[in-house]
Amino acid sequence: MVRRSARNAAKEPATTTTTTTTTDPHEEAIKTETNGAEADSEELKQRNKRKASASEPKPQSVDSPEADSPEEEESKPEPKKRKTTSSTKLSSQQEQTEMPLAPRTAVNTLRRAMYIGAHVSAAGGVHNSIPNAIHIGANAFALFLKSQRKWTSPPLADDAKNQFHALIKQHGYDATKHVVPHASYLINLAQADAAKAKQAYDCFLDDLKRCEALGIGLYNFHPGSAGPGGDMKAACGRIAAQLNKAIKATKSVVVLLENMCGSGNVVGGRFEELADIISQVEDKSRIGVCLDTCHAFTAGYDLRTPEAFAQTLAEFDRTIGLKYLKALHLNDSKAPYHSNRDLHANIGTGFLGLRAFHNIMNCPTLENLPMVLETPIEEKDAKGKTVENKQIWADEIKLLESLIGMDVESEEFNRLECELQKKGAAERRRIEEQVEKKATKEKKKLDGGKKERGAMDAFVVKKKGEGEA
Repeated sequence: MVRRSARNAAKEPATTTTTTTTTDPHEEAIKTETNGAEADSEELKQRNKRKASASEPKPQSVDSPEADSPEEEESKPEPKKRKTTSSTKLSSQQEQTEMPLAPRTAVNTLRRAMYIGAHVSAAGGVHNSIPNAIHIGANAFALFLKSQRKWTSPPLADDAKNQFHALIKQHGYDATKHVVPHASYLINLAQADAAKAKQAYDCFLDDLKRCEALGIGLYNFHPGSAGPGGDMKAACGRIAAQLNKAIKATKSVVVLLENMCGSGNVVGGRFEELADIISQVEDKSRIGVCLDTCHAFTAGYDLRTPEAFAQTLAEFDRTIGLKYLKALHLNDSKAPYHSNRDLHANIGTGFLGLRAFHNIMNCPTLENLPMVLETPIEEKDAKGKTVENKQIWADEIKLLESLIGMDVESEEFNRLECELQKKGAAERRRIEEQVEKKATKEKKKLDGGKKERGAMDAFVVKKKGEGEA
């Protein structure tokens, strides 16, 4: 059966996409949102027209220092701006949910139960992540629970917590399975320094407690860095020790180790390192893995062909165990295979290509897991300012859903594959040249070192011979 393209699917009336007879709260919530959107669309259009004539809204800039911090509002220096009221905020939230960039697809209408979303903003409060997820048609999502740029943040506000619970229920998301908060990038549980290790642990534990207060069941983090010397074995032991403490101090959250791209002394580039940490965690029911496709690919785990994909999953199962795979980050890669570079690309535009994501979307082992996009959505506006275009995520979600059951020999798949590869060609070439240049430089350095050692060895042999004579 030939499926519709992602672009056309996103533009179709919501009723054709989300109609279902199930009594599942998730599906009922989607149906309610769709009907509400149709009923109120004319009123909202008129309201937006009036707003537009008064003042043109500006896209959110990613250059804002705290643009994605849930506890802190953005500061936008607009002269004589009317004070924001609670009713204005409510209207904005209604627009996010009632006029989405793409409708949420009822998962039971897909051939496979794939819950796809993106890492959305929680600026202004964790509850805002939910309308932001609905706005892009997401059935799963990630968020930061607090500022990812600070060690300490204000406590979770009761109002934000209560609204989060209400909105999760209203819109049919399962917070225990399909919401995957991401830890602060500051956290390094492999830290050897006692004071810094405590700072990292306290920040980590605070996040886990926020998860439990919100009813969230999964929490994803980067394992950390082994530091000077790069003793991976010792670093894995330190991470496991911190996890054991945090798990004992909390009740239910499953902590997910994210695989990394294998650069420098960063822990998690090899499946064996993740397995080492898991083996030392006492409560195995509270530990898992979030598999990042870009990180896996540039670390040397291929996903591009059905055979390579099956081999990588088999290696994951042998080394770690597929029972520990709890979530995925879906990212293409600007960098080539086994380059150890962490450069996310939009789906189908990178070195992984569309076929890799077709493999993922048609894999029964991965059904019911949250799949979170972390692909770039930054663009330059007419004034050259960097802004976020969330339509990119909305389109990518529909693209991924369209791959379920699609024939890779079909005209549609070939067209999509060619279009996306062409779109990313220049960036792939640019990064590939960087990687090759670095590899050449390192080889020359290595060869130079070998020559120096060879000359020194020859000198020693010569001197030794002269001494014996």
